[in-house]
Amino acid sequence: MSEAENVDESRRHFLLVATTVVGAAGAVATAIPFLSSWQPSARAQALGGPVEADISKLQVGELMKVEWRGQAIYIVHRSQEMLDKLKDHDGMLRDPNSEESEQPAFAKNAQRALNPEYLVLIGVCTHLGCAPMAKFKVGDTDVAADWPGGFYCPCHGSKFDLSGRVLKDVPAPLNLKVPPYYFSSNTTLVIGLDKGAA
Repeated sequence: MSEAENVDESRRHFLLVATTVVGAAGAVATAIPFLSSWQPSARAQALGGPVEADISKLQVGELMKVEWRGQAIYIVHRSQEMLDKLKDHDGMLRDPNSEESEQPAFAKNAQRALNPEYLVLIGVCTHLGCAPMAKFKVGDTDVAADWPGGFYCPCHGSKFDLSGRVLKDVPAPLNLKVPPYYFSSNTTLVIGLDKGAA
Protein backbone atom coordinates (compact mmCIF):
# COMPACT_ATOMS: atom_id res chain seq x y z
CA MET A 1 0.00 0.00 0.00
CA SER A 2 1.45 3.36 -0.99
CA GLU A 3 1.70 6.37 1.28
CA ALA A 4 -1.04 8.23 -0.69
CA GLU A 5 -3.49 5.33 -0.27
CA ASN A 6 -2.67 5.20 3.47
CA VAL A 7 -3.42 8.95 3.83
CA ASP A 8 -6.74 8.58 1.92
CA GLU A 9 -7.75 5.68 4.16
CA SER A 10 -7.01 7.77 7.29
CA ARG A 11 -9.02 10.69 5.91
CA ARG A 12 -11.95 8.43 5.09
CA HIS A 13 -11.92 6.96 8.57
CA PHE A 14 -11.71 10.44 10.15
CA LEU A 15 -14.57 11.77 7.98
CA LEU A 16 -16.72 8.72 8.74
CA VAL A 17 -16.22 9.10 12.53
CA ALA A 18 -16.73 12.91 12.42
CA THR A 19 -19.91 12.61 10.34
CA THR A 20 -21.31 9.93 12.64
CA VAL A 21 -20.63 12.01 15.79
CA VAL A 22 -22.11 15.20 14.31
CA GLY A 23 -25.17 13.30 13.00
CA ALA A 24 -25.76 11.64 16.40
CA ALA A 25 -25.43 14.99 18.20
CA GLY A 26 -27.91 16.55 15.78
CA ALA A 27 -30.38 13.72 16.30
CA VAL A 28 -30.17 14.11 20.09
CA ALA A 29 -30.54 17.91 19.83
CA THR A 30 -33.65 17.45 17.67
CA ALA A 31 -35.16 14.69 19.85
CA ILE A 32 -34.95 16.55 23.18
CA PRO A 33 -37.47 19.34 22.39
CA PHE A 34 -39.67 16.88 20.51
CA LEU A 35 -39.86 14.48 23.46
CA SER A 36 -40.31 17.29 26.00
CA SER A 37 -43.32 18.53 24.00
CA TRP A 38 -45.10 15.32 25.01
CA GLN A 39 -45.02 16.37 28.68
CA PRO A 40 -48.17 18.14 29.93
CA SER A 41 -47.82 21.87 30.47
CA ALA A 42 -47.60 23.35 33.96
CA ARG A 43 -51.17 24.62 33.53
CA ALA A 44 -52.40 21.14 32.58
CA GLN A 45 -50.60 19.59 35.56
CA ALA A 46 -52.14 22.18 37.89
CA LEU A 47 -55.63 21.47 36.53
CA GLY A 48 -55.24 17.76 37.27
CA GLY A 49 -53.86 18.27 40.77
CA PRO A 50 -55.92 18.14 43.94
CA VAL A 51 -57.81 21.24 45.07
CA GLU A 52 -58.77 22.36 48.57
CA ALA A 53 -62.23 23.58 49.48
CA ASP A 54 -62.89 25.59 52.64
CA ILE A 55 -66.27 24.34 53.89
CA SER A 56 -66.25 26.33 57.15
CA LYS A 57 -68.93 28.78 55.90
CA LEU A 58 -71.10 26.19 54.13
CA GLN A 59 -74.44 26.26 55.97
CA VAL A 60 -76.72 23.24 56.43
CA GLY A 61 -78.85 22.75 53.32
CA GLU A 62 -76.52 24.78 51.08
CA LEU A 63 -74.61 23.85 47.94
CA MET A 64 -71.06 25.01 47.22
CA LYS A 65 -69.30 24.65 43.85
CA VAL A 66 -65.56 24.34 43.25
CA GLU A 67 -63.66 23.38 40.10
CA TRP A 68 -61.43 20.33 39.71
CA ARG A 69 -60.01 19.15 36.37
CA GLY A 70 -62.28 21.59 34.57
CA GLN A 71 -65.41 20.08 36.12
CA ALA A 72 -67.81 21.52 38.68
CA ILE A 73 -67.70 19.77 42.04
CA TYR A 74 -70.87 20.03 44.12
CA ILE A 75 -70.47 20.02 47.90
CA VAL A 76 -73.72 19.83 49.86
CA HIS A 77 -73.97 20.26 53.63
CA ARG A 78 -76.86 17.90 54.30
CA SER A 79 -79.20 18.25 57.24
CA GLN A 80 -80.29 15.28 59.34
CA GLU A 81 -83.71 15.53 57.67
CA MET A 82 -82.07 15.23 54.23
CA LEU A 83 -80.15 12.16 55.38
CA ASP A 84 -83.26 10.54 56.89
CA LYS A 85 -85.13 10.92 53.56
CA LEU A 86 -82.48 8.85 51.73
CA LYS A 87 -84.01 5.64 53.14
CA ASP A 88 -87.56 6.33 51.90
CA HIS A 89 -87.28 5.94 48.13
CA ASP A 90 -85.01 3.02 47.15
CA GLY A 91 -87.82 1.69 44.93
CA MET A 92 -87.58 4.83 42.79
CA LEU A 93 -83.84 4.38 42.13
CA ARG A 94 -82.09 2.62 39.26
CA ASP A 95 -78.94 1.79 41.28
CA PRO A 96 -79.73 2.32 45.00
CA ASN A 97 -76.59 0.54 46.22
CA SER A 98 -74.25 2.28 43.75
CA GLU A 99 -73.06 -1.04 42.35
CA GLU A 100 -72.73 0.20 38.75
CA SER A 101 -71.57 3.73 39.51
CA GLU A 102 -68.18 5.39 39.72
CA GLN A 103 -67.10 6.34 43.22
CA PRO A 104 -64.31 5.57 45.70
CA ALA A 105 -64.89 2.49 47.87
CA PHE A 106 -65.78 4.64 50.90
CA ALA A 107 -68.76 6.11 49.00
CA LYS A 108 -70.46 2.82 48.15
CA ASN A 109 -73.29 3.31 50.61
CA ALA A 110 -76.67 5.07 50.73
CA GLN A 111 -75.10 8.38 51.72
CA ARG A 112 -72.29 7.99 49.10
CA ALA A 113 -70.01 9.96 51.38
CA LEU A 114 -66.99 9.73 53.65
CA ASN A 115 -68.82 11.91 56.17
CA PRO A 116 -72.61 11.56 55.69
CA GLU A 117 -73.11 15.25 56.52
CA TYR A 118 -71.21 16.31 53.37
CA LEU A 119 -72.07 15.10 49.88
CA VAL A 120 -69.33 15.57 47.26
CA LEU A 121 -70.25 14.94 43.61
CA ILE A 122 -69.00 15.75 40.13
CA GLY A 123 -71.73 18.09 38.87
CA VAL A 124 -72.01 16.52 35.42
CA CYS A 125 -75.07 14.56 34.34
CA THR A 126 -74.19 10.99 33.35
CA HIS A 127 -76.45 11.23 30.31
CA LEU A 128 -74.89 13.89 28.06
CA GLY A 129 -72.80 15.99 30.43
CA CYS A 130 -75.16 18.84 31.33
CA ALA A 131 -75.04 20.50 34.77
CA PRO A 132 -77.82 19.28 37.09
CA MET A 133 -79.56 21.95 39.19
CA ALA A 134 -80.08 21.73 42.95
CA LYS A 135 -83.73 21.02 43.69
CA PHE A 136 -83.54 20.08 47.38
CA LYS A 137 -87.17 20.81 48.29
CA VAL A 138 -89.12 17.56 48.76
CA GLY A 139 -92.26 17.44 46.60
CA ASP A 140 -91.09 20.31 44.35
CA THR A 141 -93.91 20.32 41.78
CA ASP A 142 -91.58 21.83 39.13
CA VAL A 143 -89.88 18.41 39.11
CA ALA A 144 -92.47 15.84 40.23
CA ALA A 145 -95.16 15.48 42.88
CA ASP A 146 -93.30 12.56 44.47
CA TRP A 147 -89.92 14.31 44.21
CA PRO A 148 -87.62 13.15 47.08
CA GLY A 149 -85.31 16.17 46.70
CA GLY A 150 -81.97 16.19 44.93
CA PHE A 151 -80.69 17.26 41.52
CA TYR A 152 -82.60 17.83 38.30
CA CYS A 153 -80.94 18.00 34.86
CA PRO A 154 -82.85 20.54 32.75
CA CYS A 155 -81.39 19.30 29.44
CA HIS A 156 -83.25 15.98 29.19
CA GLY A 157 -85.02 15.58 32.53
CA SER A 158 -82.69 13.24 34.42
CA LYS A 159 -83.28 13.18 38.18
CA PHE A 160 -80.92 12.30 41.03
CA ASP A 161 -81.63 12.09 44.77
CA LEU A 162 -79.72 13.83 47.58
CA SER A 163 -76.94 11.24 47.26
CA GLY A 164 -76.65 11.69 43.50
CA ARG A 165 -78.37 8.35 42.83
CA VAL A 166 -80.29 8.27 39.55
CA LEU A 167 -84.03 7.69 39.52
CA LYS A 168 -85.65 5.12 37.24
CA ASP A 169 -87.18 6.00 33.86
CA VAL A 170 -84.87 8.94 33.06
CA PRO A 171 -82.22 9.22 30.31
CA ALA A 172 -79.18 9.16 32.66
CA PRO A 173 -77.89 5.59 33.00
CA LEU A 174 -75.74 5.97 36.13
CA ASN A 175 -75.54 7.78 39.44
CA LEU A 176 -73.58 11.04 39.53
CA LYS A 177 -69.87 10.36 40.00
CA VAL A 178 -68.14 10.86 43.35
CA PRO A 179 -64.57 12.14 43.00
CA PRO A 180 -61.76 10.93 45.25
CA TYR A 181 -61.49 13.21 48.29
CA TYR A 182 -60.66 13.39 51.97
CA PHE A 183 -60.93 15.82 54.88
CA SER A 184 -57.57 17.33 55.83
CA SER A 185 -59.31 19.07 58.76
CA ASN A 186 -62.85 19.66 60.02
CA THR A 187 -63.19 22.62 57.65
CA THR A 188 -61.03 21.66 54.66
CA LEU A 189 -61.87 19.17 51.94
CA VAL A 190 -59.16 17.97 49.53
CA ILE A 191 -60.63 16.89 46.18
CA GLY A 192 -58.57 14.76 43.83
CA LEU A 193 -56.99 12.37 46.35
CA ASP A 194 -58.43 9.98 48.86
CA LYS A 195 -56.79 9.38 52.23
CA GLY A 196 -55.48 5.96 51.18
CA ALA A 197 -53.68 7.43 48.17
CA ALA A 198 -52.41 10.54 49.97
